[in-house]
Amino acid sequence: MERVPQLDDVIARLEGTERLDELQSIIEWLRDYYAVDDMVYHWVSSNGTQYGCGTYDPKWVTRYLEKGYLRIDPVVIGCYQRFHPVDWKRLDWSGKAARAFMQDAFEHGIGNQGYSIPIRGPNGQFALFTVSHTCDDEKWRNFTELNRRDLILFAHYFNQTALRLEPGRKPEPTQPLSPREVETMTLLAVGYSRAQVAETLAISEHTLRVYIESARFKLGAMNTTHAVARAMARGQIVV
Repeated sequence: MERVPQLDDVIARLEGTERLDELQSIIEWLRDYYAVDDMVYHWVSSNGTQYGCGTYDPKWVTRYLEKGYLRIDPVVIGCYQRFHPVDWKRLDWSGKAARAFMQDAFEHGIGNQGYSIPIRGPNGQFALFTVSHTCDDEKWRNFTELNRRDLILFAHYFNQTALRLEPGRKPEPTQPLSPREVETMTLLAVGYSRAQVAETLAISEHTLRVYIESARFKLGAMNTTHAVARAMARGQIVV
């Protein structure tokens, strides 16, 4: 029997990816694993160039580009103004253009629920990692609360892979953080105490200190707060 990939396998596969087109099969597997309608990674450069992989209907992707929806998409606009993951229903859909966009999206099969993670990389790079689905509010709230941490980590790994592989868009030279260091810095960034981080990762506080000091050294940071800030600025973690 073929072994079913686990989430750690997906991270390892992302780290070993050598071509951008490989990201498509990975995101399709994740969409199926989480049993949601769609999952998308979307990069928008400062000059408006777009790159993405995901499971939206190609007809919707074509229409989105032809209509220039990037300029009015409340998800893109709202996430560009935020640093934390956001539920679509917390965004501003009150404008006429936004409501028309929403209706068009629904007619093309986009779910009524969405959760997007804004990502800021080096040199002003901006991207989104989005999960969308059709379900009621309670089911969606439970889903995002249960899977928030994993989705943030996947957003980070997708973005790091795209930065590494896209010609001319490489991050500033720096020592890469290990997966455990990424998890540690991410949890500290979203407000966990050291004790909570250690409990979440099922490690001792002594081992946690080793990860923090290692990350601090790699980032050239003066203290933990400085390390978290540098990791975020360089796109090595997202919150």
